Amino acid sequence: MNIVVAPDSFKGSLTSSQAANIMKQAILDLHYGDTVRTKPMADGGEGTVDALLASSAGDRIEVTCTGPLGKKIKTYYAILENNTAAIEVANIAGLVQVPPSQRNPDVTTTFGLGEVMKDALDKGCKSFIIGLGGSATNDGGLGFLQALGMKAWDKEGKEAGIFGKDLLEVNQVSFDRLDPRLEHITIKVACDVDNPLCGEKGASAVYGPQKGASSKQIPIYDEALARFAALIEKQKGKVFNNVKGAGAAGGLGFAFLVLGAKLISGAELVAEASNLKEAIEQADLVITGEGQSDEQTLYGKAPGYIADLAQIYGVPTILISGSLAGNLDVLRSKFHGCFSIITKPLTIEECMDQAKQLLYNQTKQVMHLIHSLKI
Repeated sequence: MNIVVAPDSFKGSLTSSQAANIMKQAILDLHYGDTVRTKPMADGGEGTVDALLASSAGDRIEVTCTGPLGKKIKTYYAILENNTAAIEVANIAGLVQVPPSQRNPDVTTTFGLGEVMKDALDKGCKSFIIGLGGSATNDGGLGFLQALGMKAWDKEGKEAGIFGKDLLEVNQVSFDRLDPRLEHITIKVACDVDNPLCGEKGASAVYGPQKGASSKQIPIYDEALARFAALIEKQKGKVFNNVKGAGAAGGLGFAFLVLGAKLISGAELVAEASNLKEAIEQADLVITGEGQSDEQTLYGKAPGYIADLAQIYGVPTILISGSLAGNLDVLRSKFHGCFSIITKPLTIEECMDQAKQLLYNQTKQVMHLIHSLKI
């Protein structure tokens, strides 16, 4: 049997690559002669670059850049086939990189993201895949665009700084010195939200609080993003702020739209880059999974996308997740079987600590059943 194993991460316990390898080993240890191809998945957030490296040819590139708090950090991105750079915002300006006590949009920046893009441009990359999830910022991409050559000034003509608080003072921008290489590249951005840049469903109102924005800061940033967008849109002669996804990652979606990027589903982007479609087309069975599955799994999450893709080619799909919740009938409408790796009473801590063995055991059980029934 030809099997494609394509799980998302089991957040907090297993990366998608680890989960895929555990599932593969469990299948092979049954000695049924199955052929297993692993295609670790991600949705554009944490783990996107690692998933792409694990499922397609590429090199991990170590780099030093400006972190979310303005200090230099060591991070990495990937250069895949065809000079494609895969960059993850969570690794550069990520919320996980900022201690909860220091989360405040005034003091965070996306400048490092532009630095990493320039490093990839210097290495000859012509296309970019950007994982947009998990940002700690709400600067509308101000720092990011500045790193790429955009200039910004306040009312007094003083050049603006790179942090969120500096966005509040921006009164003029210029793209005259924007890196000219940007005109000759393609950018695909993993974006699974449809929020506009501003308003009650915008970046500040919806995602600002999780990044440390107070109730007082939210309307201030919303107004600042609107002014910033108006300045840029006047120069570009095009409106970007109302495009679905413009509000993603504190307005980074907007900044990428200004650069001509295409915003697409994170799961779709990773699947495309890892040639998942071709693998599923040749498969007899697909196995996917994630930390917790419920009705939301079918709306933009990797397992739901995989099930839809497999359905096109008539390939049955099995879901093996950390836990199952909600209306399981909804899940069963897409998956041929839904299983939790938890088979006995355990605390959350025990589940996390034992995730590797639990996933291994349940994958073995499911595959033994499938072969016994000759599905």
